[in-house]
Amino acid sequence: MEGGNSPNLQLQQLPLATAAVSVQPHTDSFSYKENLIGALLAIFGHLVISIALNLQKYSHIRLAGSKDTRAYFKTKTWWCGLFLLVLGELGVFSSYAFAPLSLIVPLSAVSVIASAIIGIIFIKEKWKPKDFLRRYVLSFVGCGLAIVGTYLLITFGPNSHEKMTGENITRHLVSWPFLLYMLVEIIIFCLLLYFYKEKNANYIVVILLLVALLGSMTVVTVKAVAGMIVVSIQGNLQLDYPIFYIMLVCMIATAIFQATFLAQASQLYDSSQIASVSYILSTTVAITAGATFYLDFTGEDVLHICMFALGCLIAFLGVFLITRNRKKSVPFEPYISMDAMPGMQNMHDKGIAVQPDLKTSFSYGALENNDNMPEIYTPATLPIVQEQHGSKGVSAPPYRVLEHSKKE
Repeated sequence: MEGGNSPNLQLQQLPLATAAVSVQPHTDSFSYKENLIGALLAIFGHLVISIALNLQKYSHIRLAGSKDTRAYFKTKTWWCGLFLLVLGELGVFSSYAFAPLSLIVPLSAVSVIASAIIGIIFIKEKWKPKDFLRRYVLSFVGCGLAIVGTYLLITFGPNSHEKMTGENITRHLVSWPFLLYMLVEIIIFCLLLYFYKEKNANYIVVILLLVALLGSMTVVTVKAVAGMIVVSIQGNLQLDYPIFYIMLVCMIATAIFQATFLAQASQLYDSSQIASVSYILSTTVAITAGATFYLDFTGEDVLHICMFALGCLIAFLGVFLITRNRKKSVPFEPYISMDAMPGMQNMHDKGIAVQPDLKTSFSYGALENNDNMPEIYTPATLPIVQEQHGSKGVSAPPYRVLEHSKKE
């Protein structure tokens, strides 16, 4: 009986072995196609987002002098920008479902390249050829380097793919490399938050490191949510797993806190500095998170990893040069320097600026009415009090502007 059953056992195992061998080449060829689809979706999304933001900015600039603060809602340009913005965000969101996280994240350099090119094309000032070349040579060099870096990222990017099912995501979530990574990230985040809130360490690196740490969790959860939605559309429903809603809540929460810290950084530093430093830090931390959670570089050879790292460095340098050449905006400060006016007492003996109440008659601080541009740029005035030489007993105000006659 045993001798008669052994041939049947061998015949039953042969189809399984054959099937296992035939699936592997199909998976490799399809994985490169998925990489290309994800990269093209990400590039398309970042291009559309850049165009959308510039359209909305153009709408705001045209209506800068309007008394109606919501006049841009009535323009087609602003609504077209909003539509393109949503379309671009959907493209970037869906790209995470096809390509590895470590490949999609660095492609955000495309938006910086597009913004630089749009800014040069639609510039309204006239420049001589020498001045134009001197002013924008760094932008051209930065765009070239960023394009070369993007090409290297797509060519030598990681090629690891797996279906984003609830079981796979749960297995990655409780793996010891990711738990160790989360422990280190939480410790670093708490230390940075302590120095930022308690020690007033308002350095740009500190704030944007907080943004990068939150952003790494955002992209990890975005890939999980997008992948589970795509798998559900393909017929294998994943929306009934609790891990899907956990990832969805984490994605929304981290995105909100990330936007909060970015808003605080924009109040302290120039947007060009924020763009370059944030891209470098966020990309580095996000690639580390993707390599830890999704094991993006498992099975990759050393040459591909080194070329991918070189592409990241070239893209970093290109983005830095593009943002370095941007003209820094000087905010309008409607203040009067008291030390520049003769006859005024020194109000900065201890290095602390004294700001009177806005409701008093002597108001030299921030202007109250900021409804439109002409009123913002109206100069603040000081009351002129003539000095009366004949009266000695009358006490004069401490701040006076003297008027001299022709006889004197």
